[in-house]
Amino acid sequence: MRPLRSARRATADDRRMRRLMEDGSEKGFAALVERWREPIQRLCARMVGDWHVGEDLAQDVFTQLYLSRSTFRGESSLSTFVWRIAVNRCRNELRRASRSVVELPGDEAIEEPASASAAPDMAVVGAERQQIVRDALQRLPEHLRVVVVLRHYEDLKCREVAEVLDIPEGTVKSRMAEALTRLARMLPDPAEPPSRGERQSEGR
Repeated sequence: MRPLRSARRATADDRRMRRLMEDGSEKGFAALVERWREPIQRLCARMVGDWHVGEDLAQDVFTQLYLSRSTFRGESSLSTFVWRIAVNRCRNELRRASRSVVELPGDEAIEEPASASAAPDMAVVGAERQQIVRDALQRLPEHLRVVVVLRHYEDLKCREVAEVLDIPEGTVKSRMAEALTRLARMLPDPAEPPSRGERQSEGR
């Protein structure tokens, strides 16, 4: 079902973008923003490591999408066009901040909802591990981090990631493999509870 839903969404998005290009339809643009707000906020937040900064960047992305609407020629899908704008905006922000690794303050962390069926103690362990994974993601170089975020978190196919980043599909696969190898070295064995040092580092 997912491929069919995705295809329908893509077709509807492309129609809205064409109407926006033709007559500046505010209603159509509002629908695009509603459709893309959460995915773009997630991408930006994971790329820069801060949810509030991610929200601000997402607003910049939609502003740029509107201003650059005349450059959309339909040679690629609208989804590729939107993801590319968002990735470039995040890269600009990381360059502006002169850093590729961002510390995640505890109160700014990207919250992942715990399972409703999880026992309280397991929910705590799950939250701790999520924080460890987020920290590890931020320690990846930007060119690896973006592949993980698009491929793993946003569930894009390797071909789609390649189109967004304008790199060969084989490069996407090799970068994903390298990223997973690095993450595996940074992350603790899931069968073991976080060490005291890991718990203390999460609290900083």
